[in-house]
Amino acid sequence: MNNNNKKDTDATGVTTVMPGDELDKTMAFKVREEGSGSAREALKVVYSALKEKGYNPIDQLVGYLLSGDPAYITSHCNARNIIRKFERDELLEELVKSYLEKGD
Repeated sequence: MNNNNKKDTDATGVTTVMPGDELDKTMAFKVREEGSGSAREALKVVYSALKEKGYNPIDQLVGYLLSGDPAYITSHCNARNIIRKFERDELLEELVKSYLEKGD
């Protein structure tokens, strides 16, 4: 095992891994604990705001999650600012967890 491996992240967030890294290992992914201001609550607020404004909330949320473009989310009820407090992977994690735990 080579402990002198180098990783370099440029200004765009792209990480370059130098040869010798053990890329076959699984990395752990830690999600912050649910609490007030959770991703679940943010999704509910955004869903309601989109619905109130006459949008199809599912289509708009999918557009945002795929593109990261906040223009898919209305500013009504501060929904755009609320959803931008979370990384898209956090929102997706909440959606997948909720779907799989439903037991359908």
